[in-house]
Amino acid sequence: MNKVVVAGRTRVGGERRERILASATELIAERGYHAVSMADIGVASGVVGPAIYRHFNSKSDLLAALFERVVDKLLKRATAIVEQSRDEAEALTLLVSDQVALVMDQRELAMVYYREVHNLSDQHQSRLRRKQRLYLEEWVHLVGELRPAVDEIELRAMVHGAIGAIQSILHYRGTGLAPEQTSALLVAMGHAVLGVPAPSHQVRGVNTEPSCPRPGTPQH
Repeated sequence: MNKVVVAGRTRVGGERRERILASATELIAERGYHAVSMADIGVASGVVGPAIYRHFNSKSDLLAALFERVVDKLLKRATAIVEQSRDEAEALTLLVSDQVALVMDQRELAMVYYREVHNLSDQHQSRLRRKQRLYLEEWVHLVGELRPAVDEIELRAMVHGAIGAIQSILHYRGTGLAPEQTSALLVAMGHAVLGVPAPSHQVRGVNTEPSCPRPGTPQH
């Protein structure tokens, strides 16, 4: 088969998959997981009939794909942040800010993740937890470097508490504050729970695309 045709079909398939995931996020955020059917998602995304099952075997598989994509993106960005930051303090601030961006800029997606993760199958939950642990380890390592006197059990509790504090904004429809004020408040809250001062200046961003190894970094 012509490579151009194959590439075109792959691109179209990817676009349909994205539409399905976006529609699923919107519908589940509005109605809840159990009140939404695959047919509902198919109609909303324009992928009608059995065609939706070419992309996802079941609603549970769709939900798992949605959640794994969230964690995969967080983990990818966390890895880039740690590799490219100037020091541990900057890296931690960027991790906190990235978590804030998730709940502020992708509220529907974050809400679905927060409310519906328990609906995953045991197999999907186990796989998702493995990825979550890798993500949380980046936080624990950085806080441990900045607070060496704190033992590992307490570090883990602090990290969970900081992320929980940030995600608490999902319980409120409106704070009465401008979005940038809310974001700044959440960043400060995250740092406060971790016991690490927030920077008084804005930190630089990082490139989250795969990067070349830094000079002197061993290549495997």
